[in-house]
Amino acid sequence: MSSVMKTPVSGGSAVEHCIVSELEKYFQALGSERPTGVHRMVMHQAERAVIQYVMDQSEGNQSLASEVLGISRGTLRRKLRELNVVI
Repeated sequence: MSSVMKTPVSGGSAVEHCIVSELEKYFQALGSERPTGVHRMVMHQAERAVIQYVMDQSEGNQSLASEVLGISRGTLRRKLRELNVVI
């Protein structure tokens, strides 16, 4: 598993490089434990971080944030609840 994680993301974005770097730390911290649910964990944390960042940048304006995110205001409100994002 660790040989897969050592492969750099060639030509990837800064975000991809950041994700790979954090995954390397995560897998290293696990040691010999076998990881499970990595996709779900990463997607949940990434979505929460993006929504929190956009909400902060829009100063809590949900209409503006939903426009920036490209989702409806109703979807944003649902995600704010589900992800426990602090406004």
